[in-house]
Amino acid sequence: MTGTSHPWPIEVPPALAASWTRHLGDDGTAHAATLPALLGDLIDRWDLRPDGTPATGEASFVLPVLRRDGTRAVLKAQPPREETTAALLGLRTWRGNGIVRLLDHDPASSTMLLERLDDTRTLASVADDDTATGILAALQARLVALPAPPGLRTLHDIAAAMLDATPRAATALADPAERRLLHDWAAAVAELHGTSGDRLLHWDLHHGNVLAADREPWLAIDPEPLAGDPGFDLWPALDSRWDDVVVPGGVHRVVRRRFDQLTEALGLDRDRATGWTLGRLLQNALWDVEDGETALAPPAVALAEALTDR
Repeated sequence: MTGTSHPWPIEVPPALAASWTRHLGDDGTAHAATLPALLGDLIDRWDLRPDGTPATGEASFVLPVLRRDGTRAVLKAQPPREETTAALLGLRTWRGNGIVRLLDHDPASSTMLLERLDDTRTLASVADDDTATGILAALQARLVALPAPPGLRTLHDIAAAMLDATPRAATALADPAERRLLHDWAAAVAELHGTSGDRLLHWDLHHGNVLAADREPWLAIDPEPLAGDPGFDLWPALDSRWDDVVVPGGVHRVVRRRFDQLTEALGLDRDRATGWTLGRLLQNALWDVEDGETALAPPAVALAEALTDR
């Protein structure tokens, strides 16, 4: 898994290669095997110089580089899939407004050339929670201000699939009270399903996905774009730093203060935002059940209580 067309080695860490294989099968294995040569070709094509130690995310390989004019950037590579295509579409639409700027990309492999941010400083480094939430909310308001471009997944379709999956998933939960709670969350989604929205959502904007930058103090990264109601986009920020900040600060107090800041900054109807946040909890629970869980995640239950017991 080492590139040979350049004097510097480009290696895919075995753990990342194994993750790609586990999630994508033979396609993931093939991508890991061909990535070093691919990146070598892109370095030549875009006239780049490696400029630091590669890093890996949950599903990506990131190589710091310098462009011909000395601009610092990163090559971000991951196997082509629906999420990667959506990310490219979203980044092209946002054009760096509140989010990392897409400088170039390779359509064949979905590899991106992105502006380089400070990956050593996430928004989680801001100790005051109100300040951190205010920064995130201001970025999110800019992101959802745009209508979603054609070609993205829609919350309307996702909500329909969640409603279809709920009855069977509920039977997997051991606690009858949790089964009722799951149905309550589904009822909230059913009530809102007819008006699912058309905004361009990040879908994963939490404190760890906001980095310090040179162009602006803070910018979002790693979008998973979706077309829908901004209320469906609040959960990651409400849940962020759960054990370090939310629980010690008092779950109900911290969740409600964050919710108030987010809904005010985004100009959202609070009841609709609550309903779509319950929908996000439903989505997470359905994924957990699919993975074999037989109980709801305690933070999800606590977050739901904080929002509905106001």
